Amino acid sequence: MDRLVAAYRALRTAAPYELLGSLRAVLLRHYAIGEAELRLVDYAMSALRPVESGPDGGGTVSARTGPAGRAFGSQRPFVEPAGRADGGLLTVHLPVSVRGNTTGVLTVRVPRDRFSADVLAELGEIAEALGHELAVADRDTDLYLRAGRTERLTLAAEMQWQLLPGRSCSRPEFDLGGHLEPAYSIRGDNFDWATSAEHLTLSVINGMGEGIGAALLTNLAVNALRNARRAGLGLVEQAYLADQALYGQYRGAAHVAALLLRFELATGLVTVIDAGSPRVWLRRRGAVEMPAFEAQLPLGMFEDTEYRTEQFQVEPGDRLFFLSDGVYDAASPAGERYREKALARALSNSGLLPPAQVPRAVLGELAGYRGGPSPEDDAMVVCLDWRG
Repeated sequence: MDRLVAAYRALRTAAPYELLGSLRAVLLRHYAIGEAELRLVDYAMSALRPVESGPDGGGTVSARTGPAGRAFGSQRPFVEPAGRADGGLLTVHLPVSVRGNTTGVLTVRVPRDRFSADVLAELGEIAEALGHELAVADRDTDLYLRAGRTERLTLAAEMQWQLLPGRSCSRPEFDLGGHLEPAYSIRGDNFDWATSAEHLTLSVINGMGEGIGAALLTNLAVNALRNARRAGLGLVEQAYLADQALYGQYRGAAHVAALLLRFELATGLVTVIDAGSPRVWLRRRGAVEMPAFEAQLPLGMFEDTEYRTEQFQVEPGDRLFFLSDGVYDAASPAGERYREKALARALSNSGLLPPAQVPRAVLGELAGYRGGPSPEDDAMVVCLDWRG
């Protein structure tokens, strides 16, 4: 326990840009670990990039395959099998995350004679503590944000990624994950969530337009919804105030399609406002269907729009998918829409993946369906598993 306390103290007191150096000193002193490397997932969630790397990006590995990718994908520690050339050291890959928001992988080389199940458990706790400190450090340094980029983001994409609450979230009642493509040039799609002791509030946004204009529109919509939510207002008031903010700025020339949901954590009762929203699909007991909600006007289209709520019930074991038009209406080279056949198949095929991995898997299948990696429209997938 003393060495865990030492690790926590070192991480808490380190300068934001010196987290890894301070952690290495503790690992060497208390665990005889002389090698430790931190890799962070890139915006496309396809690569794990080292925080300390040369200009050629040396040390980058796949986020989907290999030992580090296995730890990242499963969110469980992975110990590489010992080999003759390992010099008496075991290579251990530890997932780094914050309350379910997957961040990266910490790789350490542990002397075999110092390794045990207790040591592995302690190293897992240290990796989790590192994840929390990384989230705090991002407020004061660009080091870790820069490490997660395989290419430069457009200004619109910079605005959109900074707006997100995270890419995944986990609580006893649910697991939640979302992803945006094209990751380095996303424009108008976004999602937001917030939890309390009683509720999960989720919004998925599909803003019209291109480039910075679309990003500004979405930023205004998301922050108007947050402003109303943080004032303690209900879904109807949130929709109304966001609608007025958008109409006041754009006078109906630009609007936002949105789906607003509030889940009661104790009962699974969901209150919904469908404001010209992204599509919802439900997988329940192996069958995939599309719930029908009352279609209402997008936010900002007209002045003084009145919104109404409706309700439906989620059950333990349900999986919900929220999809923007860039997914639903994507076309194959032959002109067949993704929604016609391939979408239901993709959603079923992802059934064994955790929600944090589902959006990337669906968008990967979508890229193959389109016949190329560059979409004509933004594509957003959010996946929610309800445990109740």
